[in-house]
Amino acid sequence: MVGYNPTIRENEAGRTVRVGAGELAYEAFVPSPLPPRLDITDDLFRSLSEADRALGELSGLGRTMSNPDLLINPFIRKEAVLSSKIEGTRATLTDLYLFEAQAAHGPVGEAVGDVQEVMNCMAALRYGLGRIDELPMSARLIRELHKRLMTGVRGQERSPGDFRTTQNWIGAPGSLLADASYVPPPPPEMDQAITEFERYVHRDRDPHPPLIRLGLIHVQFEMIHPFIDGNGRIGRLLTSLLLVHWKLLPVPLLYLSAYFERERDAYYHHLNAVSDHGAWADWLGFFLRGVAEQSHDATARAKRLQDLQTAWREAVTHARSSALLVRLVDHLFKSPVITVTAVRDLLGVTYPAAKANLEKLVQAGVVEPFDESGYGRRYWAPQVIRTIGE
Repeated sequence: MVGYNPTIRENEAGRTVRVGAGELAYEAFVPSPLPPRLDITDDLFRSLSEADRALGELSGLGRTMSNPDLLINPFIRKEAVLSSKIEGTRATLTDLYLFEAQAAHGPVGEAVGDVQEVMNCMAALRYGLGRIDELPMSARLIRELHKRLMTGVRGQERSPGDFRTTQNWIGAPGSLLADASYVPPPPPEMDQAITEFERYVHRDRDPHPPLIRLGLIHVQFEMIHPFIDGNGRIGRLLTSLLLVHWKLLPVPLLYLSAYFERERDAYYHHLNAVSDHGAWADWLGFFLRGVAEQSHDATARAKRLQDLQTAWREAVTHARSSALLVRLVDHLFKSPVITVTAVRDLLGVTYPAAKANLEKLVQAGVVEPFDESGYGRRYWAPQVIRTIGE
């Protein structure tokens, strides 16, 4: 029966319970159902207004672009790289593009572990975008996302796609339950918390604005910690999906993980402060500042990418085969690392013609050789990657 563990103490976010008895006893945190009672202070209201304005500008830019793929592909990759980096991966955006170019050129071996984790994160987000309108944000969808995130990478032995049936905990590498910095709810209470979480996400009417709800949902999922591994990435992925599902963005343009990674210590401090002290307002202020900062950043980078695309298009317009070169320029914003074979397949031309078109872009300063000469040589557009930002 849920709730069989005695409560030791409570705060606005939930209650701490004692599990077991004797030397094996431990304390775990059981979050209360959302929403909590919130005091929307003037400072929090100002943070909300700024986040709304900044996100609205980014959304408007995305809705008016003739080719939103210019932003979708790089920004999805950036979010996947940075969300994975928070969990300790070292793969960069360049690493990801280099592997994708190699894979497009022909059969390759398995991706390096860190790159595969990033690719799984991307695949899970794309899967969620394709499913969220037909399958509501539910426990079932969350499990499906987790399966795609964790299959074939570190933690794959930890039941990808299944909620945990044992106690987990958060702590330093190698730490035991007794040394944990946070212990999520035991499995029976976790099951009930997920049911309540799902019910809150589905609510049509809520007293709080969408961005406040997103901030609440993000922490609640972290506190429930329903999987043995991969909870942080799934929680951040849910934020990206709900921004689109709730029509706050037309496509996933906000890479909020850049803020969380940059402010990692503060991120974990505020997450812990909610379960420790019920410090919801402090967390929400931090979260909303992140939405505002990253919305401004994404808008600025998007405009620079548009300007770069326009400049490159103009630079190749008067060349022979200019229509093919324009197509190739546009493709570089989706895949800024490319091979002659990929150009051949993209443009539907012979290998020599593909190489000639690529050399024209080298002469124009658009791309540079990445590898030494030879078959399978990769070329890249470093200005695109710098503009997206590692």
